[in-house]
Amino acid sequence: MNEKDTDIFKAEMDNVQPLSSGAKVALKNKREDTPGLQARRRAAQMTNTDLKAPLSVDMIEKVAPGAILSFQRPGVQHGVFRKLRLGQYQIEARLDMHHLTVEQALQSLTAFVRDSIAYDIRCGLITHGKGDGRPEPAKLKSCIATWLPQMEDVLAFHSAQKHHGGTGATYVLLRKSEKKKRETWERHIGRRS
Repeated sequence: MNEKDTDIFKAEMDNVQPLSSGAKVALKNKREDTPGLQARRRAAQMTNTDLKAPLSVDMIEKVAPGAILSFQRPGVQHGVFRKLRLGQYQIEARLDMHHLTVEQALQSLTAFVRDSIAYDIRCGLITHGKGDGRPEPAKLKSCIATWLPQMEDVLAFHSAQKHHGGTGATYVLLRKSEKKKRETWERHIGRRS
């Protein structure tokens, strides 16, 4: 741009006034205490004693260290369970329970399931070990086999494939959130259109 062009531009822009800028979007106060926020806080503070049927560290049915854990809630499709059993679902979350006491394991498992549901995680892997060579073998594994069926959000579980820990780990299939159900429904309805 030369000097002549600059002068012409300034002359043309001389009477231009900036537009007034009002609020484009009404923003909510980030600290507003909404009902949804209150519900999430209550869920985060929930302990195993808040469950409909509290899980217990007593009356755990013992399983063998090499036993295969398997559970399928009624209504879970056989193809879905087969895919879980074969380790074909993407593992979105992991919980390692090695070196935990039974009480710590119960708290960790409860938090793991609760957090997984909150974050729309569908499949997780729990590593509990086999407990071979211990005075009380497969203690945590026995606890997992007892506790998981009692949790309403757990649809199915099965001992992992060898590359994920074998019988020392368990795949867990969790209930879909309403958001995920809607997304799946829309995806499948979209195919028909």
